[in-house]
This record gives sequence, structure tokens and C-alpha cells, in this order.
Amino acid sequence: MTATTSRLSRIAGAGLLAGALALSGCSTSTETAGTAAGSSSPTADASVDRQHNAADVTFAQDMIVHHQAAVEMADLAASRAQSQGVKDLAVRIGAAQAPEIDEMTSWLDAWGEMTSADSMPGMDHSPMSGMMTDELMTQLEGASGADFDRMFLQMMTPHHQGAIDMAEVEQSDGSNPQAIALARSIETSQTAEISEMQQLLQAL
Repeated sequence: MTATTSRLSRIAGAGLLAGALALSGCSTSTETAGTAAGSSSPTADASVDRQHNAADVTFAQDMIVHHQAAVEMADLAASRAQSQGVKDLAVRIGAAQAPEIDEMTSWLDAWGEMTSADSMPGMDHSPMSGMMTDELMTQLEGASGADFDRMFLQMMTPHHQGAIDMAEVEQSDGSNPQAIALARSIETSQTAEISEMQQLLQAL
């Protein structure tokens, strides 16, 4: 297993743990700001709205994992892609999703819902919609030029659709206004990027 796929395995394990904790350890009712603040880290970001429910926790934990995988894929484009359009898209994906990972991490810290990938064994399958398997990631790592461009677009499109599906659930079931706003933004931006990827694929 490559270093990248090993990281993706740990990421997938964290995603499963996140879902389990959200189902078993979180109340389905909206928590008050005081309750959530009482369980948060002393260093938690004071700007984070502490109100949250189980759907918010699941969204943040799972979307972090999902975004990390997208950033892993996007990082490969700089040295492997041939199409400038694919390279530019990959840069934008990384630039947008890395800060969102930091934002969602700050929420989990403030909510007292931080988890560690090290607490779950490595997994070689993908628990969330659109997630890359180790096998597919290995194939992408081994590709270059037009082959990489095609594979990247074909793999990133369902990955984005998976994120959109998760964002729609958060908008319907979540209670934290910051999480709902990010979910809405993700749905809008990644829907537009799917259209862009379809156009790039047709041009190859």
C-alpha cells in the first residue's frame, strides 16, 4: 500500500468512527449553547456557534474526511495532469476545501466532538458516497497526461456528488447555522464544478 492510500485508509476509518459516535454518543435534540460550551476544549474558537445536534456532528466529521480525500486527489494534478483546465480546477479544489477542513475542525473542537483517525484500524474500503477506494487511488497515482486528466475528472465527479448529498442532508437535518451555511455553499460550488468537469471531460 502506498503512503497516500495508507492515509486514505486511516481517513476512511475516521469517517466510520465519526458516524458511530454521532449515532451513539450525541443527542438527536439540539443542544443549548451552554451545554455544548461546557464540553468544549478550553482553546476552542470563541467565534463558533456551540448550538449543534447529531446531524451537525456527522456532517462535520464526515465532510472533513471527504474533503481530505479530495485534497489528496487534487495534489496529484500538479505533476501528473496534462490539461491546464484540470490543473487549474485541482488548485481551486485544494484552495477551497483545505480552509473548510480547518473551519469544520474548529467546530468539532468547540463542540467537544474531536476524534482521531489513530483510534480506528486502517480500512481498505470507502464508507461514504463518492469516496475513493485504495485501488482507485493507486490507479490515479500511476496515471499521467491525458489518462490522468480523464481518470481525475471521472473520479472527482462522483466524489463531488457524494459531498453534495451529504450537504443536502445537513441542510435538512442540521441545527447549527454555520454548518448549514457551509453545506449550502458546498452544494452550490461543487454543483458548478461538476458542470465544469463534464465540459473538461468532453474536451479531452
